[in-house]
Amino acid sequence: MTAPAPLTTPADVARNAAGRPVVQLRGVGKRYSNGTLAVAGVDLDLRRGEFASLLGPSGCGKSTVLRMIAGLGEPSAGRIDWPGAPRDGRGQPVRDVGFVFQEPTLMPWATALQNVMLPLRLEKVPSREAADRAAAALQSVGLDAFLRAYPRELSGGMKMRVSIARALVTEPRILLLDEPFAALDEITRHKLNDDLLALWAKAGFTVLFVTHSVFESVYLSQRIVVMAARPGRIVADLGIDAPFPRDAAFRTSVEYAEACKIVSARLAQAIVS
Repeated sequence: MTAPAPLTTPADVARNAAGRPVVQLRGVGKRYSNGTLAVAGVDLDLRRGEFASLLGPSGCGKSTVLRMIAGLGEPSAGRIDWPGAPRDGRGQPVRDVGFVFQEPTLMPWATALQNVMLPLRLEKVPSREAADRAAAALQSVGLDAFLRAYPRELSGGMKMRVSIARALVTEPRILLLDEPFAALDEITRHKLNDDLLALWAKAGFTVLFVTHSVFESVYLSQRIVVMAARPGRIVADLGIDAPFPRDAAFRTSVEYAEACKIVSARLAQAIVS
């Protein structure tokens, strides 16, 4: 049995990550109108094609950071840069992100196909092309037999697959996921972890995955960014050297257990810091 691979340093992560940064956060903070300082001084680079997780306790600002990257909220301090991104007519960078929320947020009166077509309709993509692309996205998440099904006819895991397909149908450069599997049973969660990794390996988009699960973050990620609360801030940036693809054998390996132990220790420090 080989010795467990060590966790790398942030410098190793930056050196080994593929490509240049697709988004950079510098000194980013968020203070709400009630005076609450939710996030402060966040510096973070996401590089092309990497799979990174934001790990931390509830209330540490993980979702706030994710939403600011997506443009669903503006930072009250610092800046978010998009190196190399095309510009729109106002000179603003095109973010080109897909977002998967904690809940599937599907329209109950629309079929799976119609739900996935929504982002394309908003972009005024012709109906036939939109339907074909939505069908292909649903096929990529294993739901090609459920194109005409309504949300009420789908399980929780299937609804989340529809949500992922909807986020991917525009072929974004960055996929942002806000604890998408937290409410699912363990078997379904593990299966969706594997499916997400397969989609990432095939398409090569950048992933930022929010979770409060050490075990999920170690299984999925090349890199884990640990956050602490009051205010939300980054306290550790760790790399996971285990190769891909990962499978059930990895979950029971010494390497996985050792990585979980180290990440758990850093998370425990974040909770008391």
